[in-house]
Amino acid sequence: MLSSPLTLRQALLAVHAGALLFGLTGVLGKLAEASPLAITALRAAFAVLALGLLASLSRGGRALPSLAQLARLALGGILLGSHWLTFFVAVKVSGVAVATLGFASFPAFTLLLEGLLFRERLRLPEFAVVGLIAMGLLLVTPGFDLDADASRGLLWAILSGLLFALLSLLNRASARDIGPVQAALWQNLTIALCLLPLAAAQVPQLPPSDWLWVALLGVLCTGMAHSLFVASLSVLKARSVAVVFALEPVYGILFAWLLFAEVPGARTLAGGALIVLAIILSVRLPR
Repeated sequence: MLSSPLTLRQALLAVHAGALLFGLTGVLGKLAEASPLAITALRAAFAVLALGLLASLSRGGRALPSLAQLARLALGGILLGSHWLTFFVAVKVSGVAVATLGFASFPAFTLLLEGLLFRERLRLPEFAVVGLIAMGLLLVTPGFDLDADASRGLLWAILSGLLFALLSLLNRASARDIGPVQAALWQNLTIALCLLPLAAAQVPQLPPSDWLWVALLGVLCTGMAHSLFVASLSVLKARSVAVVFALEPVYGILFAWLLFAEVPGARTLAGGALIVLAIILSVRLPR
């Protein structure tokens, strides 16, 4: 499917499947007993295998980046690895729903940082998006207490969203001449090289089930999801794809509800609805 042109129907199926796989990230992270460090390191290692295979089958996938490009990709890998690490900490501390919704704050950070770094003036609709996300986050946690798991997990998840926003802006500024699959491959290789030595003592002690969960994270939730995302962009507009990917928190909460009985309360559902609405509005704003 990825090597030949997609039909419109196939592209729509691909983007929804990609969003669903991304939504599984928090669930698989919770299923794994390993530490966030080990999960992140092994996810990157398996992603390198999957993306390396995909790159070898893609046109131009074997061209090596320049040294300047490699430096930027390494920085992107550090941001991506930090984003994953903080997200999995949030999952372990507060559960899938809070972690997923906290991470979904990244469009607000993206808008604010774009205005700061690229000197792009924020307009009223963009301030409205930031406001909706802020209101949604306030609803997700009924009371803010650093001793409460939900509050601490939300802070980790918001930090994860900030790191992802920084990664997105870095890619916007420096990765235009690098294919998305190749960029993801080098970024994941950076994560694996940096974190595998730190997690080496933990890896031999992992139960067999953890190897399955982290392999699924690397192959399905990273390699396959990324390839479906790229393939759908060959047919669909970027904003249409982004709207579908706004459903990622919905999928994550639904899976957590079904698998872990993490039943979201009315406030969490209301906050999640505001955040998803804000994400959809953010990608619909005129550029």
